Formats: sequence, C-alpha cells, structure tokens
Amino acid sequence: MLPTFTKLFNNNNFLSLANNGLVAVFGFLSFIMLVRMLPQDIFGEWILFITLGNFVDMLRFGITRTAIIRFLSGAAHDESKKLIGSNNLINLISTLLLAFLTLAIYLFFKDSIDESGFSMFFIWYPLLSFLNLPFNNAQSIQQARMRFDIMLWLRMINVGSFMLFLAVNMFFKYDIQTIIWAYLLTNLASSIVASLLNWDGIKYSFNATKAANKILLDFGKYTTGTLIGSNLLKSSDTFIIGISPFLGTTGVALYSIPLKLTEIIEIPLRSFTATAFPGMSKASIENKPDLVKKIFYTNSGGMTFIMFPLMLLSFIFAEEIVLILGGKDYVSTANIFRIFCVYGLFLPIDRFIGVALDSINKPRQNFFKVIYMTLSNIIGDLLVVFGLFFIFIGVPFFTYFSATQNELTVLIAQENMYSIIKTLEWVAIVTILFTLIGILVGYYYLHKELNLHIRDIFKGGKDFLKENFRFLLKY
Repeated sequence: MLPTFTKLFNNNNFLSLANNGLVAVFGFLSFIMLVRMLPQDIFGEWILFITLGNFVDMLRFGITRTAIIRFLSGAAHDESKKLIGSNNLINLISTLLLAFLTLAIYLFFKDSIDESGFSMFFIWYPLLSFLNLPFNNAQSIQQARMRFDIMLWLRMINVGSFMLFLAVNMFFKYDIQTIIWAYLLTNLASSIVASLLNWDGIKYSFNATKAANKILLDFGKYTTGTLIGSNLLKSSDTFIIGISPFLGTTGVALYSIPLKLTEIIEIPLRSFTATAFPGMSKASIENKPDLVKKIFYTNSGGMTFIMFPLMLLSFIFAEEIVLILGGKDYVSTANIFRIFCVYGLFLPIDRFIGVALDSINKPRQNFFKVIYMTLSNIIGDLLVVFGLFFIFIGVPFFTYFSATQNELTVLIAQENMYSIIKTLEWVAIVTILFTLIGILVGYYYLHKELNLHIRDIFKGGKDFLKENFRFLLKY
C-alpha cells in the first residue's frame, strides 16, 4: 500500500493536481474572507483589479509562456540556457512597456479613472508587474521541466501567505489599502525565493541570443493572441459588466461568486493540461503523431468523465454552495452558477483541443479558434448587457445617450435586483454558446492534422480512468 502512494506522490499528474488544488483552496479561503471583509462595491473594485491584472499578465507573458514550455521541454542544456535568457529578456521588456503604458493612461485620464471602478488597477498594477516578474518566469520554466513540486512551493508562498494575512485581518479589520500592500508583499516574497534559488533562471538572463529570441517570438506571436483571447473569454464578461451603468461594481461582485466557483471546479482540468502539454510537445518534436493523439484522447475523454459528476452535484446543490462561498447576500446568483455547470461539461474537450494545436506547432490555428470564441462572446455580452438595460429600464436607446448623468442615476436606482440577476444569467448563457463555436472550429483544425475520431475520445477516457485511478480500484 505504501509503495503505491509513494509512487502516486511522485506522479506529475498528482503533483500538478496538488499544485492547483492546494493553491485553489488558499485562493478560495482568501476569496471567502474578502467577500465578508469588504463592502460590495469595494469588493467589486478588487475583482476588477485582479481580473484586469490577470489579463495584462497575459499580454506580458503570452508571447513567451507557451513557447518556452514547448521548446524547453525538448532542448539540450546549452540551448536551454539561451531560451531561458531570451524568455527573461522578452518578459522584462514587455513589463517595462506595459507598466509605462498603464501609468500614462492613468495620468492622462486620472479624473475619469478615479470615478470608475478601475482606479485600483491603474494605481497599483505597474508596481505589481515588477514584483511578480521573477515568480511568473519561474512558473513557466518549471512547468517546461515538469517540476510541479517547485511550482507548488512557489505558489504556496505567494497565495498561502496572503491567505494567512487575511485570516489575521478578520480580527484587525485593516482597510483595502493595507490589504493591497499585503498582496504586493506576498508577490515580492515569492519572487525573491524564485530568484535566490535560480528557479526563474535569473543567472541565465544574459544568455539571450537573437536566434532564441526569434524562436520564442515567432511562436509567441500567435500564442499571445491565444492566451489573451482565452483570458478575455471570461474576463470580458467582468469588464463589460463593470462598464455598464446598470450593473457596475455591484454586478461585478455578484457575478464573481459563481465565476469563482467555476474556477474551483476547473482545478483538475488545469492540472492535467499542465502535464499533458509538455508531453504532447515532446511527442510532436520527436515526430510521434500517434502518441500525440493518444495523449489527447486519454486526457480530453478522461477529464470529461471526471467533470460530469462534479458538474451534476454542483448543479443540484448550487444554492448551498453559493451560500457557503458568498453568504446569504449572494444566494440569488445560484442559477448563474448552474449555467456555468453546463459550461463546465464542454471545457475538457475545448481546452485539450487548444493544447493539442499548440503542441503540434499550430499556434496560428489555435489563435483563430480562440479569436472566433472571444469576439463572438464580447459581441454577445454587449448585446445582452446593454440590450437588456434598455429593456429592463424601459428607456429608448437614444434617450439613454441624451439623458444627463443625474437622470440616469435616478433611472438606474429604480431598477430592482431581479433584473440585474436575469441580465447576469444571460451573460453566462452567451459564454456557453460561443464555447461550442470554439470546439467546432478547433476540432476542424485538429482533425485536418491528426485525423481524429470522436469515439476514440471516450475510449481514451476509459483508459485514462484505469491508468490514473487503478490504485483506488485495487485497494
């Protein structure tokens, strides 16, 4: 029995699952404490800060993250040093540019930004971007090396220390400014550890070469768009809700609860995609298309089987789950969570299609897949959020644009919570519809390269369950 569990703890899939699982637990607890610690409008601003920060991080690291994982996974030692050096150089330059751009926008539009729900991001993100740079470099490099144990330690320092601060703050009740400083310091702590132990490859930073730069940039010009599009697929919901005069930061806070629950449910999926991508990339580089197909079939099918009971239970007990996470003020969002449970059933095939396209060096096709999904989702969100605004408020379209701010404030104040929740439900439905578009487009591209058979996804799923859960069946 003991050797079986020893082998389990050394399994990359298990370590990746522990990486995402334990960190998600810390993040989940932090989220619960923040919901109860902050007023609803301030909490909405915090969500916009984190969401927009994650989106800009996709801009910073999108051009290198997928590329460094793909090429580093099969590189020799000398080539590895060059790739890591180029990775660090490119990420430093993108950080400088985006931090400068964020500050410039804030200085030019300070008054408008200060009155919006986005001021927290524009004030604090430039500093955060430098503090978490080594941490993010380390995450990419260690994933390529399949050192999920190192990734776990770094993320526990990052997320775990912030959670401990929030636990203490439940008694001291520091304000949002102190919470932000604590968040910045925990990011700094994880970056210091990453650099001191060379987990971020800092000592190779001067090994960058033009050839290595070109390898990463040529591949990354598509994966940047893919990662940004993937991030926008969900974060665009939050951004559009945030700019709506009808929903605003209150709508953001309400929508964030079921969205957070969906992210928790996705933990096993993120874990297995993290381990599948280096393996598929290595098989592709070694010209083993049958092995690429096998990894795709087993992971996409297996995760679909795993997600189904999770989604079903979450759908049935949606009210209870939302109550635990957000409290009684957020129970009205349970149906939004149910909609996301349906969305969760399609995620495994969608995610592994994207991973497979990148692994076989088809980032352009994956980029197009994500762009179709994202643009459709944004257009759908705009139609829903602003279309239903006019319907629920009962104001003609042109009247809205000709009304004064005071008149709009009175009209919006008269609106009830029922209409807000119904609008948010439609935003979630739009996400499901355009995920299906992405699956169809992505499968078409992947089928052209690998000659796939849908039935083999379910056959591979059975093999996945046998392989990864044999020890449970045995004991």
